[in-house]
Amino acid sequence: MKITELIESGGSLQISYEIIPPKRGGSIQDILDMVEGLVEFEPPYIDVTSHSAQVYYEELPDGTWRRHVKRKRPGTLGICAAIKSRFSIEPVPHLLCKGFSREESEDALIELNYLGLQNVMALRGDDSGYRKPLVDDRTMNEYAIDLVRQISDMNEGRYLEELMEAAQADFCVGVAGYPEKHFEAPNISWDILNLKRKVDAGAHYITTQMFFEYEQFLEFVERCREVGITVPIIPGMKIITNKRHLQSLPSRFQVHIPEALAAEVEAAKPEHVTDVGVEWAIRQCDELLGAGVSNLHFYILQTVEHVSKVVRRLRKLA
Repeated sequence: MKITELIESGGSLQISYEIIPPKRGGSIQDILDMVEGLVEFEPPYIDVTSHSAQVYYEELPDGTWRRHVKRKRPGTLGICAAIKSRFSIEPVPHLLCKGFSREESEDALIELNYLGLQNVMALRGDDSGYRKPLVDDRTMNEYAIDLVRQISDMNEGRYLEELMEAAQADFCVGVAGYPEKHFEAPNISWDILNLKRKVDAGAHYITTQMFFEYEQFLEFVERCREVGITVPIIPGMKIITNKRHLQSLPSRFQVHIPEALAAEVEAAKPEHVTDVGVEWAIRQCDELLGAGVSNLHFYILQTVEHVSKVVRRLRKLA
């Protein structure tokens, strides 16, 4: 089923999740075990992140250069196929602009279509620290809206090259929204208008970046509705589990951590930080549910232990 159909058919509370493929050389079993731990919560869908292949160059002692190609976390499409086959849970693979040519994006979409996977998340992608992209920038989708347009074209049966008996795709496309604005946007109004352009280009729903004050999400939704964005908007949630998150999350994701939360985390003993993060997440989600929000999306890194504590409490509250 498409994500929009799952949202429409859901009850008073639906909780989805986002997981990360294992690092290069890791085992898919780690991810499958993680999904197994989520099955009891009946997730409507699970996002699987993607990481672009890039190259860097090493200067050798003789003055020549050696080219290295590396994809840090391969396997998104294979993991999605395994999730759908083994657990009958709808997977949502992330597709990126950065590091992939339009032809590679089209090939990935064709593969997904073959597998019967109808849902994708279209993202620009972040710089991952390597020096040069694998593909020429001129052959890439520059922004997420360009990728959304490419997917929409495929939904209309239009491919990059004319194909014999080309099948019309039927993808449900998600895009990212930023309650605190994207860090490159000059202001929140500009950012929301840019988000509307992505929806007008064919996006069917929005999942937000993590945030730690529920009011930010409610204000964001209100501003989106004011400019004519009518698609579902799903709040992205993250549980703080260690003191390093106070610096790493703002640095990596450009999000604000409230003073009250930061003070609680700083005051807690290291072994009790997760308790602080879990309780904050529960309060935040409870406020969202009280405001009429019925869909939540949790970002998971390595374990489902902490999110399981939150979800069990939320199911009692719902």
